[in-house]
Amino acid sequence: MDTALYEVEHRHEAGSDHHHHAEHAAAEKTINLALQGGGAHGAFTWGVLDRLLEEKAIGFEAISATSAGAMNAVVLAYGMAVGGREGARRALTDFWRRVSHAAAMGPLQPTPFERLTGMRSLEHSPAFVAFDLVTRLFSPYEFNPLGINPLRDVLCKSVDFEALRTTCCPIKLYLSATNVRSGKVRVFENDDVTPDAVMASACLPFMFQAVEIDGEAYWDGGYMGNPAIFPLIYGCETGDVLVVHINPLERAEAPRTAFEIMNRINEISFNSSLMREMRAIAFVTRLLDEGKIVDGTMKHMRIHAISDGEFMQSLGVASKLNADWSFLLELMEHGRAAADAWLGKDWKKIGVKSTIDIADTYL
Repeated sequence: MDTALYEVEHRHEAGSDHHHHAEHAAAEKTINLALQGGGAHGAFTWGVLDRLLEEKAIGFEAISATSAGAMNAVVLAYGMAVGGREGARRALTDFWRRVSHAAAMGPLQPTPFERLTGMRSLEHSPAFVAFDLVTRLFSPYEFNPLGINPLRDVLCKSVDFEALRTTCCPIKLYLSATNVRSGKVRVFENDDVTPDAVMASACLPFMFQAVEIDGEAYWDGGYMGNPAIFPLIYGCETGDVLVVHINPLERAEAPRTAFEIMNRINEISFNSSLMREMRAIAFVTRLLDEGKIVDGTMKHMRIHAISDGEFMQSLGVASKLNADWSFLLELMEHGRAAADAWLGKDWKKIGVKSTIDIADTYL
């Protein structure tokens, strides 16, 4: 076994009793997961999922996800289908290790200066600067006419998609992609989830050619659902939704450099659809609380969130392309810590009430 992989699988075993919350063992609580996209920052979500999977008192009914979140979702669901909770943890570790291996073969690497100083961004990398310039001047149909995307091979080596079918998989999947022609969101469910569907959900239009499925072209789902919440409302019994945030909702200062401006534009764009849905949830919740909807056509949704805004705000947009193993592990550890803090503070409130103020957070 790869040494680094072994370390990830076993580094938490010694301290697992310390972190385990004994009161959780009383009864299982079921939640739905909503996983955002964000390139390499998806390793933060890997850490969150790794920690949640340790808690056998938490069950998962469904996952709605986009882009890197969609990759985490299918890998977790596949692992659960073939090997239970520990199988899911192993599958996630294997996947992110493969991502790092694939990235190590490409030009987008941290410079020696960035490695020595612990910088996570690639902004000083000549390869990144050249890549950024090329993607601004040429379309992916011009600079990548063969449509090569190494992540597709990584995904196919990590997931047997037959195991995701409704008859085999214990978790409902809802993966979002944006229909280029209509501008509408397309949600792929278990029986429709293929490598193409996942790659469509993660297709950034400045970097990759649109993914064609059934004669329609698709781009990254983040433009219309990052992630989409409505499938969890209409398709699930569970009323608890745990959103794992990658893109910071707020920043203390206005951006000034070109990189900072582009980063903030991306964050605002990829958070906008989630904020619209949360606004609708807050409106319906208020009507229910005031007794203005009593016919049972609407249900109470309890919203929870895991994030590390301070850490994520310290990362630039270029770091989303940094799949260096040490950086992925750092993101993973931050995700585990954020999930552990949430479990200690909010686990008891699952099934009872929202643990965030929807209006204060999203409106």
